[in-house]
Amino acid sequence: MLDLAFSAEDLAHTRFAFSPAWEIVASVRVLNQPGEHALHLPWVKRATAALEAAGLDIELLRDLVPLRHLPGFLAGTPSTPLPDLADELADLRDVPARLVRRELDAMAGPHTPAVNRFHRDPEAGLDRLATLMGKYWDLVLAPDWPRIRALLEADVLYRSRLLAQGGAAELFNDLTPLVRWEGGTLTVAHRHLHAAVPLDGRGLVLVPSAFVWPRVFSKTDPRWQPVLRYPPRGIATLWEAGTAVAPGALAAVVGRSRAMLLTELTAPASTAELARRTRLSAGAVSQHLGVLKAAGLVSGHRAGRHVLYARTRAAEVLVAGVPEVDS
Repeated sequence: MLDLAFSAEDLAHTRFAFSPAWEIVASVRVLNQPGEHALHLPWVKRATAALEAAGLDIELLRDLVPLRHLPGFLAGTPSTPLPDLADELADLRDVPARLVRRELDAMAGPHTPAVNRFHRDPEAGLDRLATLMGKYWDLVLAPDWPRIRALLEADVLYRSRLLAQGGAAELFNDLTPLVRWEGGTLTVAHRHLHAAVPLDGRGLVLVPSAFVWPRVFSKTDPRWQPVLRYPPRGIATLWEAGTAVAPGALAAVVGRSRAMLLTELTAPASTAELARRTRLSAGAVSQHLGVLKAAGLVSGHRAGRHVLYARTRAAEVLVAGVPEVDS
């Protein structure tokens, strides 16, 4: 167990962020242990085939992502809510050599030849690593990033609402069963870590991560702002093809397409994501959302370059209160 002790100052500095660099690291861990990440098997199959077809050797990445202790420099704490991968890789290239060696020395077990080479010349190793991560991203993550990012943005919007409605307790206690808030302390259920860490006014960065599922990861090293990486809400639907079904009674009230959209909006989603789930065209989804918004059944919220749509209270009542009718 990890106990994170919060002060009022820590709560004031708690924020959300995404990290493409972390998704690279976490996804490599999935490739290393696909049996522990059954939910991601559709992606594992595509990624493995793409890596083999391109002949991209990711040995160094695989070696740097062990079962337990991950070198902290692999994915630093995001400094902005929506960091660009190019900026994160630039920061990676600037990591001091002494820090690289210290983190590599902390890795358990004997080092592989690739890690030993990295240890001997950290500057050149960081450049190779950043270049490899960029190629890996383009090949196996960039095609799915719009889908992943939509899921992460929807999670942040949902949790921001929880924070506004019920404060820190409601936010933290809804993150995952592995995290619990009580009496100003956030307890994180880690398998191999037992520690109590005061945040000392640094706050906590909450990073939803698709590939961290089904676990949580934390980083409390004083060289970085503390981070908690957790699986986003709705992760089980990430790789599903469009299978939305409109409840018959609700469809009779608002129409089949709009009923499907309202049913799918269990969490905020973008037009593109709703089009994928419902197999409607993006134009049709946009038109239906406009009608639903005018009727007070959905609301739009800008998240970066995208607009996420969510059900209003009236829609929640409608979706929950219209019974299914036998045909």
